[in-house]
Amino acid sequence: MFLAVPSDTQSETLPQGAEGFSGRIKESVPEEFGLTRTGYAARARGERRGTVPARGRILFICGSVNQTTQLLQVARELPEYEHRFSPYYGPSYVSWLRELGLIEFSIGGKRLRERALHCMVAHAAPVDVDGRAGGYDLVVSCCDLVVPPNVRNAPMVLVQEGILDPPTKVLQLIQRFPQQVPRWLAGTAATGLSGAFDRFCVASRGYLEHFADLGVPRQRLALTGIPNFDDCESYARYAFPHRNYVLVCTSDGRETFKRDDRAALIRRALGIAGSRKLIFKLHPNEDAVRAQSEIHALAPRALVYRSGFAEGMVARADALVTEWSTLALVGVALGKPVYSNYSSEELRALCPLQNRCAAALIADQCREVLGELPLGLARKRYASLRTEHLTAAR
Repeated sequence: MFLAVPSDTQSETLPQGAEGFSGRIKESVPEEFGLTRTGYAARARGERRGTVPARGRILFICGSVNQTTQLLQVARELPEYEHRFSPYYGPSYVSWLRELGLIEFSIGGKRLRERALHCMVAHAAPVDVDGRAGGYDLVVSCCDLVVPPNVRNAPMVLVQEGILDPPTKVLQLIQRFPQQVPRWLAGTAATGLSGAFDRFCVASRGYLEHFADLGVPRQRLALTGIPNFDDCESYARYAFPHRNYVLVCTSDGRETFKRDDRAALIRRALGIAGSRKLIFKLHPNEDAVRAQSEIHALAPRALVYRSGFAEGMVARADALVTEWSTLALVGVALGKPVYSNYSSEELRALCPLQNRCAAALIADQCREVLGELPLGLARKRYASLRTEHLTAAR
């Protein structure tokens, strides 16, 4: 979460083109072409068709390992296009803050960018750091809290990663003063408010209504589900050695400047577990040494995992305790008792579609934005794709 998690700490003004929806003209292409951004991209593809064997070039702007693996899955569903991947980046001041070590808690920091690059290399994905090669027909991004200047004129598809940060009064300020208040101040609660995308692929009907209520135009929202969370039943195949336990998945609230009462979380988990085994899975972005010390001070018999496949641990657990983690949605999808800062009703409404084909549906949205599919056809193909994947899974 960049900037689920601030990376963009220049709060005086927003980058050009990141003002939000109010009073904003989205088709910001050179006037001499007289085309929309999508039309301009289509024309550019046509001019290059004799030299580029693929149907077009797509840049995938990744973030955390979860976001990176999500976009890798989408890319696999678009084999007819040329792909390039970049770790998360933004305007030049984001690079300055990175060099000063001020955004290491975010996906724009050096540590998480390196993790994303390692993930890309492990999957043999072609890399174009910060999209420097340019000339892309489409950008697929995991986050829009900041929008890099070198892709603002390209058509964009935004993909929801998971659960959002809780809304605060800052979010209301962003909605009221979109040109004055930077989105990253509200964390991922401000996802979707850039207005810089042509299509926003969301996890569930509940999230579609949530983003519409925030002011995102409904015609830009696409109900697709999200990769990594569209087949939670598959996590039950994970060979985790423990049984009869309560799992606690922590959050990185302190690292991202949110309120966090770790002692209260531990005591709550002890009460829920009772005589059952208690296992903690630490958030990869938090201070593991500090967290482990705090846990063992109050729960000396608890097991603590600094790494591991958290979704598989959820699948084997008797119950799940979280704060703001997307893993709460995994627990709900698997029918587990979930204790979270969200109500059970909220989690059920927000739970991602279990359609086993989110990446394919997002790929169709990309084709539609590029003009390769007639408008509306991607939505009509949803039912047939879902049936095909569910039948294959039986």
